[in-house]
Amino acid sequence: MSNQASTLFDKVWDAHVVRKIEDGPDVFFIDRHFIHEVTSPVAFLGLETRGIGVMYPERTFATADHNTPTINQHLPVQDPLSANQLKALEANAAKYGISHWGLGHARNGIVHVVGPENGITLPGMTIVCGDSHTSTHGAFGAIAFGIGTSEVEMVLSSQCIMQPKPKKMRVNVNGKLGKGVTPKDVTLYIISKLTTAGATGYFVEYAGDVFENMSMEGRMTVCNMSIEMGARGGMIAPDETTFAYINGREQAPKGEKWDKALAYWKTLKTDEGAVFDKEYNFDAADIEPMITYGTNPGMGQGITRAIPTSDQVEGGKATYDKSLNYMGFHENENMLGKKIDYVFIGSCTNGRIEDFRAFASIVKGRKKADNVTAWIVPGSHIVEAQIKEEGILDILTEAGFELRQPGCSACLAMNDDKIPAGKYAVSTSNRNFEGRQGPGARTLLASPLVAAAAAVTGVVTDPRTLL
Repeated sequence: MSNQASTLFDKVWDAHVVRKIEDGPDVFFIDRHFIHEVTSPVAFLGLETRGIGVMYPERTFATADHNTPTINQHLPVQDPLSANQLKALEANAAKYGISHWGLGHARNGIVHVVGPENGITLPGMTIVCGDSHTSTHGAFGAIAFGIGTSEVEMVLSSQCIMQPKPKKMRVNVNGKLGKGVTPKDVTLYIISKLTTAGATGYFVEYAGDVFENMSMEGRMTVCNMSIEMGARGGMIAPDETTFAYINGREQAPKGEKWDKALAYWKTLKTDEGAVFDKEYNFDAADIEPMITYGTNPGMGQGITRAIPTSDQVEGGKATYDKSLNYMGFHENENMLGKKIDYVFIGSCTNGRIEDFRAFASIVKGRKKADNVTAWIVPGSHIVEAQIKEEGILDILTEAGFELRQPGCSACLAMNDDKIPAGKYAVSTSNRNFEGRQGPGARTLLASPLVAAAAAVTGVVTDPRTLL
């Protein structure tokens, strides 16, 4: 071993390289493989065609989430494609001895919510899933990234993947966040500065006091959206906050195994003097509650600002005009006061208990605006139970909101929760591309606080005025 200073990313990556291919990718071992109903059926079909099995079924975890309904989950699923995919996941999991949390299972929920909350996601691991927001798990000091269907088949059959090693970037945010500024605002701010392509080819480490002071749930929100600036993934060094979160969870190490794991986890940090290919520094004081106004997550700004003109943004006038035209917005318009139709709180970005606590902090003692349809969707049954136990459901009900059942819901137009064409949705999810939440839907990405402020006023509102 050389005494050269290493980054957190190097330490985890290098520990998982099975074989280096000269001038080619690394053969890379995978500790945890999450699968869901959408990207796994074709992979299993490939195994069957080739007559091979799943190498380590105990390292694979299946849950149903993407195209599941979020009401009446006890009834048969109406959409035939969704029903077939759910049946295929259940059958494949049974055939290959994979643990399966289907609809109605007490631990069912969104793949990137159930992994951490059950202690399956641990520091120093490599984690993949046929889903681009797998980078969520990087909040634990894991290397986690999304893979394609053919790669899902590769991991099922060999527990390895062929992967070129990405370059390294560090994003430092220091200082104290202002009132009403959440982890979602931090990540939207970084993406607005770096653009949606700014981290292409890189794996990002988030460092500085802002991330050190964040809860695990906040860190998951940040790492979740790494992919939205083009990064392969994002990660945060594990610390006492991480260890306290994991300790005692169902599948976390126990007893002597815990002590041994903890000793290793404490080595997972970037050494003094380690070099990154690129580094950025931001000041927490510059970040205010954010909202997007365009059709990619980089088209975001502080909620009090006016929409920029085309000469202030990258990407060219034609593209910018097309985006604003789709949204029905104009240059120099204020976002504050814009009428909205839908509010969605949930998704693998903001479907955890802290997100609902934040939402309830603004909703409490107020009423849902008459013009707003709100979809309140927990990320898992465990989160749903917490919402009820903590009295948040009572606050929501009193204010005129209804709680739905767990699932990806209105993050993507793959289930019944679609935003109608031309309607505006303030969404706590991660993507605002054209048609992402339904054909013609117009999405404004925001934090749970901004979503709550819009839900009770019916317009884009600065949540700081309601806190």
